[in-house]
Amino acid sequence: MTIGFMNRRQLLGGLAAGAGLTLLGSANRPALAAGKELVWATWDSNGHPEYVAPFEAKTGAKVKLSYLSSEDAQFAALKTGSASDWDIVNPSLNGAWRYIKGGVLKPLDLSKLPGTAAMYDIFKATDKVKDEKGTTYAIPYLWGLNPIVYRADKYDAEPTYSTLFDPKYKGQLAMRDYALESIAIAALHLGIPREKAFTLSTAELAECKKVLVAQKPLLRTYWQTIGDLTNLFATGEVTAAFSWRVPYDALKDKMKVAMAKPKAGIMGWCDCFGIPASLADDKLELAYKFGDYLLGAEYAAAIAEIGNYATSSSVVRDKLSKEKQEAIFIDNLDVMKTFMWPVAPPNYSEWLKLWNEVKAA
Repeated sequence: MTIGFMNRRQLLGGLAAGAGLTLLGSANRPALAAGKELVWATWDSNGHPEYVAPFEAKTGAKVKLSYLSSEDAQFAALKTGSASDWDIVNPSLNGAWRYIKGGVLKPLDLSKLPGTAAMYDIFKATDKVKDEKGTTYAIPYLWGLNPIVYRADKYDAEPTYSTLFDPKYKGQLAMRDYALESIAIAALHLGIPREKAFTLSTAELAECKKVLVAQKPLLRTYWQTIGDLTNLFATGEVTAAFSWRVPYDALKDKMKVAMAKPKAGIMGWCDCFGIPASLADDKLELAYKFGDYLLGAEYAAAIAEIGNYATSSSVVRDKLSKEKQEAIFIDNLDVMKTFMWPVAPPNYSEWLKLWNEVKAA
């Protein structure tokens, strides 16, 4: 493991150096953060220890990783105050409005986030992270697509969303425990156009509930962490799931896995950096430094080469191979326009109620 990490570090160091940065230079480590700790609430695919090691080395701070189970649980924890130890949070781009309206995020001082200058225009120009007065509360930092991951040796044809509702595969299927995407997938399965998948009427929601309740006995699980789902693929318990790309990358050299991109609509996602409204003032400077780190070359290089994800910044794009650019969808930036970007609707409380009823059925 140590040798592998050193090889990756050398590779990432070359990429970061190409962007004018040093990966692990601790000789000039500033003293301001010595002994301090930041707790980052994020997904397990976004926050690996090696992804944050350069920041820790440069600042002397410790980044404690607190992995999320769902976006809804993150918002609820912030709203109720039960996550008072979180210093940095991870709202989605299309769900940021809930956090802003809920008053759980601090407004951001963009002058303390110089890395925003290198962001792709689609993320730099978005109003989804602003309130009605134009104040910014979150910064997009990471994006990609969510495919259907499947065992290519178990399926004669590339799965569609309807495959996830097919009794033929009972016990082999998995869905994410997340109301927004799962209900939208049910809508697409029913033939509701992608343009309406996140703006469902009460009647359409009722139809989605019917098929989701019928689907439940077919599922091996509703997965919450991508590590758990990857293990289920590895043990053969799951052969197809609405997923992140992590199981594919982890298992492609060990078994015949593939990623399906349904024609009904590919789900895009974008994660944001945010600071809880409750964060103490003495941690603000360090929190801003970490937010800017997520937009910088070191994090971008690490998560591209190890995690196969792209950040919202162009800072290392030209340093990556053409193959890597293609793998993380930045070879042709027009792809961003083709995704379905999940949007939590104004009646999202109805969606949450429906989802809880499905799981309790």
